[in-house]
Amino acid sequence: MADETQQCALAPDGEAVRALTHDPALVGPRADCVRCGDPTELPADHPGITLCPVCAWQEAQRIACSG
Repeated sequence: MADETQQCALAPDGEAVRALTHDPALVGPRADCVRCGDPTELPADHPGITLCPVCAWQEAQRIACSG
């Protein structure tokens, strides 16, 4: 059972954590952030939306604590 006192939680898909975590095993050119154009921590062939650490942090805050 989930902790009912918890008010903020990360998105279940874990994309915010991946975007903020540098993984030296990921090689190749880095993808550009779809919002600001800065380089991300993810390779260019990573599927889905790629966000830089700043945009990922802002998105995680926006969706985690909405009330």
